[in-house]
Amino acid sequence: MKDIFTAPFVKEMRKTTANMYRLGWDERNGGNISCLLDEAEAGEYLDLNKVIRTIPLGFDAAPIAGRMFIVTGAGKYFKNVDADPETNLGIVRIASDGKSAGLLWGYRDGGNLTSEFPTHLMSHMARLSADPANRVIMHCHPTCTLAMSHVHELDEKTFTHTLWEMCTECIMVFPDGIGVLPWMLCGTNSIGEATAEKMKDFRLVVWGMHGIYGAGKTMDETFGLIETVEKAAQIYMLTAHLPRINTINDGQLAELAEFLGVKYRRDFLNL
Repeated sequence: MKDIFTAPFVKEMRKTTANMYRLGWDERNGGNISCLLDEAEAGEYLDLNKVIRTIPLGFDAAPIAGRMFIVTGAGKYFKNVDADPETNLGIVRIASDGKSAGLLWGYRDGGNLTSEFPTHLMSHMARLSADPANRVIMHCHPTCTLAMSHVHELDEKTFTHTLWEMCTECIMVFPDGIGVLPWMLCGTNSIGEATAEKMKDFRLVVWGMHGIYGAGKTMDETFGLIETVEKAAQIYMLTAHLPRINTINDGQLAELAEFLGVKYRRDFLNL
């Protein structure tokens, strides 16, 4: 059996969590990532029949029973993942009844799944129904996106429209727009259900005064989605108090999207 520390999915989590901490998106134990694993690939590194312990989920994940995920742990700091992945990460398989997860590797100190794992699973289910290639759910607290949620109306059309205006690449990167939720109590099934409902239509969901959820086929794609939103939010926060002399108008945004052949939310523009 191959050394699990050389597994691409472990290396990917180590690299991504380190990057997110370095950028200031995941202070202390803020943020969490889960990635759907290919069973055949995981089986090259793990004994898939050896369950270390069973962890209750607190909701019914039967639609994805049997699926395997690598996921950050509760109370774990992203800055520590690279140095000690076996303590800060876990690999789990959802039980056949969908009520629990079997730990196959990780959480060496007796740790647990991130408290937002139910929200992740609900979002995975929603995104898999929209795009069967979805693998990653990523949550973090990017500074400027969080700041923007304090001073900008929390409306999907206007929030998306403002970000599209900030950088030429925005409508190219997230043409499907951004879902937005008001402040809600985190770590609950209620916020998980609300996020999953948004994930049926959006790959990005902003949690007001808290952070953002992103979904994608790969770690790079998901990271890039959030990175682009954060750059646009930074430009907004740098310029919001100044007179707007120039902007990308709606006709230009539509022209750009149509030239690139991306399917965009035309209803989010004022044409």
